[in-house]
Amino acid sequence: RRNDFGIIIGAMKEVQVGKDERVLNQGDVGDFLFMIESGDFDCMIKQSDGSEKVVKTCGSGDVFGELALLYNAPRAATVLSKGSGILWQLDRDTFNNIVK
Repeated sequence: RRNDFGIIIGAMKEVQVGKDERVLNQGDVGDFLFMIESGDFDCMIKQSDGSEKVVKTCGSGDVFGELALLYNAPRAATVLSKGSGILWQLDRDTFNNIVK
């Protein structure tokens, strides 16, 4: 397990985002997940009328984008930054090697 942690840290890539930046789009193919170091992010689901409803707000220490990796499914939500923030990105291959 200790070795897995080192692999994860080594494989993660820092991503800086600005205010109102779309990090993920609902329906897109998911090739990575994100862990939030700083900032707040709204997770939104598209409604039948085409509008987007905030269903959850994520902050420091939260993870998003993992469902697409776990279930090999399209992105379940759109994620938008509420302000500037720092994310750590982990790719599908590294995630699968550790989880499976």
